[in-house]
Amino acid sequence: MTAFELPDDAFAVVGTDTGVGKTVVTAGLVGALREAGYDACAIKPAQTGYPPDDDAAFVADICGTEAAATCLRRLEPALAPEVAADVAGVELEYESIREETAEHLATHEIGVLEGIGGLRVPLADGREVIDLVSDLGIPAVVVARSGLGTLNHTALSVSALRNRGIDVPAVVLNEYEGESLAARTNPDVLAEMTDCPVVTLPPLSVEDGSSVVDGVHAHVLAGDID
Repeated sequence: MTAFELPDDAFAVVGTDTGVGKTVVTAGLVGALREAGYDACAIKPAQTGYPPDDDAAFVADICGTEAAATCLRRLEPALAPEVAADVAGVELEYESIREETAEHLATHEIGVLEGIGGLRVPLADGREVIDLVSDLGIPAVVVARSGLGTLNHTALSVSALRNRGIDVPAVVLNEYEGESLAARTNPDVLAEMTDCPVVTLPPLSVEDGSSVVDGVHAHVLAGDID
């Protein structure tokens, strides 16, 4: 039995902000799915801050194969994709991103779209990350910080997704250690605020691929994958 009902088709992993751990959760989920025999692949529509940031490469490294992830666009400025493209003088078209993302998701048994920053991050042509998830018609797992301040950001993110008709199968509180009163109370409070399963993921060693995959499997999925 899983901690939440894992989508059996394409889904997204989105964040309440940048740096909350979307890529670690994405890598762990894709790795666990691949270990269970699924053709699972992470799709990053756009990577900014490249190099050194390369989320698709991280997922592939954790999963031990380049087949586990792909990136559609890479931009050097560490900014929102639309802003980074403008600064770099690069053309970035939303419809092209949407079409290519949909094609890659459909190519695999389970495609996992990894978001960029938070939901309202400008993607291209005045469209945002949340627009892409909505247009693709896929559910979205929300990754959030565990400590003080996460209630507001997470509840607003879940509400924004649901207002667009996007199903939210779960919220993952990343790097959970329960050291503060806020951290210890946040899971139950968020579950009540959002009426959504809330799972906690402790800090994982990103130097060890099996640690990430096994950790996400044990704490986020909490059981075998059917």
